[in-house]
Amino acid sequence: MNPLERYEPLVDEYEAFRDVCDRPLPSVVRVNGIKADPDRVRAALDREGVSYEQVDWHDRLLQLPGGSPGTTWPYVHGWLHGQEEVSALPALALDPDSGDRVLDSCAAPGSKTCHLADLMDDSGILVGNDNNLGRISALRHNAERLGVSNVVVTNRDARTFALDGVTAFDGVVADVPCSCEGTCRKNPDALDNWSMNHVEGLVGVQKGILRRAVQLTRPGGEVVYSTCTFAPEENEGVVDHVLDVEGCELVEWDAPLETTAGLTEWQDEQFDDSLTKAHRVYPHFNDTGGFFVAKLRVGGDGGETETADSAADEEVGA
Repeated sequence: MNPLERYEPLVDEYEAFRDVCDRPLPSVVRVNGIKADPDRVRAALDREGVSYEQVDWHDRLLQLPGGSPGTTWPYVHGWLHGQEEVSALPALALDPDSGDRVLDSCAAPGSKTCHLADLMDDSGILVGNDNNLGRISALRHNAERLGVSNVVVTNRDARTFALDGVTAFDGVVADVPCSCEGTCRKNPDALDNWSMNHVEGLVGVQKGILRRAVQLTRPGGEVVYSTCTFAPEENEGVVDHVLDVEGCELVEWDAPLETTAGLTEWQDEQFDDSLTKAHRVYPHFNDTGGFFVAKLRVGGDGGETETADSAADEEVGA
């Protein structure tokens, strides 16, 4: 069975959803504000004869119908970065200020980290963490090409993350490892390799990462949780669990593109009513990949209800 079939009860215009999932994903780049503004980039692309279309919901995202953004000199010089449209949502949802202390807990290969740096005006402290040492080289390469200077790169388990000298972050992005069904337009293997056992194995890791993100955030600070899967077990189910055990709440965030509300029930599971404040992005809404975003605010206790080790234990106790 194609795993997308299990979501037919959730998706309006299901046939359109399946049709778009079978089509290639458009090539999209983000204008890197650390080095250039949109007008300057468009002028450079015009001079080079590179065709582009501005994404209608954000002036810093451009579609390149010809593909291959890496062959353009604005890309080589760090004015542009290849970034799928919906992967811009976590940084936009967190919306950090200049001078903030921000953690990207699952950062490699660095698209979201560098987007956060851009929104922070390359100031403050930005920690790009990943537990995969091999992928960290891509994170560092992207940060260097894009001119990011406020980033500290670390190689830690996000479920037990700690950093000397930083006791609390103003904001955290937790774009967690997932079953990746939403990437099927660029990676059909995501569907071929999908299994319910894989989903169930990921859920415990995701809970541990999100719990630690909350624990690392100052009272009043915010955490953005995101995935590129449609699976409610990995999306609403994880957030619902963390709402129950940590001092945080879901907050409204006006997504700049078409979405549908998060679920409050799935099969035999009931989720907190506030999950309607989360956003689901289906590919046929905006001709994108699939995505899930939820924004949480940490309560007065800073979320420190249990230790980092107890959050890591989620791996074996979904």
